[in-house]
Amino acid sequence: MRRTLIAIGLLLVAVPGAALAQTKGKGIRLWNLTTETISGFQLSPAGKTDWGPNQCLNDKDKEVDHDERLRITGVEPGRYDARVGYPNGRQCVVRDIEIRADAVFSIADKDLKDCTK
Repeated sequence: MRRTLIAIGLLLVAVPGAALAQTKGKGIRLWNLTTETISGFQLSPAGKTDWGPNQCLNDKDKEVDHDERLRITGVEPGRYDARVGYPNGRQCVVRDIEIRADAVFSIADKDLKDCTK
């Protein structure tokens, strides 16, 4: 009987931890609401030009289609500028994006500034 109670106690402790691990947030994600497929997405602390790696490389096809979400890695919550690149060579900047832990942020055509090409 004592062993049974200990086993039940251990299960009660282990199960909530496992359930919590399954429901933990999905990380930071970009939601592409622009009308085009994105092939380059780099972040820099707001107001700087210290561009990080191309986050599109995190996607299986290395591009982020309209209405697709992209997992962002190696970035802490905070305010960032983004450099957005398109397959046709066009590049734009999105300024002062707020990125929060385990949250989705989006960019749309209206957010694109200083576009080239």
